[in-house]
Amino acid sequence: MSESSASAPVGVVLAVDPDRFAEIVDALRRAGLTVTGEQPVVGTLSGTAPENRIADLQAVDGVEALDRERTVQLPPPDSPAQ
Repeated sequence: MSESSASAPVGVVLAVDPDRFAEIVDALRRAGLTVTGEQPVVGTLSGTAPENRIADLQAVDGVEALDRERTVQLPPPDSPAQ
C-alpha cells in the first residue's frame, strides 16, 4: 500500500464505554479521529481518520469495537433476481 493510500481518510464507527463517553471521545480526537456523529446514550460514534491511524484508535482505553464504514449497493428494484 502506498503512503498516500495508507493515510487516506476512512469512515469508522466505534462502540465505546458509555459511562466514559466524553473522556474517550477526547482521547480519540487526540489520536486522529474527526468526529462526525455522536450517540452518547448508547456509547457509539462515527467519524473519519487516516487509515494509518486505525490501530491508534483501537488502542484507546475504553474503545470496545471499531468498524470501517462500508458501502453496499443494491440492484434497482426492477432488476431481475440474482
